[in-house]
Amino acid sequence: MADFIETNNTKTATRKLENPIPDIETFDSIVQDVVVNNPFGCVGYVSNGMNIAGVSTSKQGYTAKFIFEDDEAKSVGSMSVKAPAVHAYNAAITAVLADTALADAVGGDCVRDREHDTYSHTLKCMDPNGEIYYVSINRTNVRLSSYTDDAIRDKVETWADGVAALF
Repeated sequence: MADFIETNNTKTATRKLENPIPDIETFDSIVQDVVVNNPFGCVGYVSNGMNIAGVSTSKQGYTAKFIFEDDEAKSVGSMSVKAPAVHAYNAAITAVLADTALADAVGGDCVRDREHDTYSHTLKCMDPNGEIYYVSINRTNVRLSSYTDDAIRDKVETWADGVAALF
């Protein structure tokens, strides 16, 4: 019987944030800054005949939380809505808050529970050394995964040190 032989050692590093990222606007501006300005110096590449940007979205997801309250502000229900992108998240919030039939069915007024919303965006990056790695950002941490060269971690850490919401 053949043995499995280690062929690659990848690393993961996580920065736990002192305070959650406060809102979707701040979160999205952080992500868009990486995509547009490429602070890690990532390079484009070709995969299966397709040109791939040096920084691209691997996956993303956003969850909005709601509470339904009666006339005494007592919670009578709750609801979560998952959305695949920021624009869908914002549209879902608007739709749920405007849905009076839903509020009537639950038996209370629908209010936002923003502090329990979740945001997650994973970026796929190609380092000039040829490594593909991932930077995952959510409200409470930034995670760097699938890298081997510590210089990649240093670049991501330097970038995060310059973003106030990521302290």
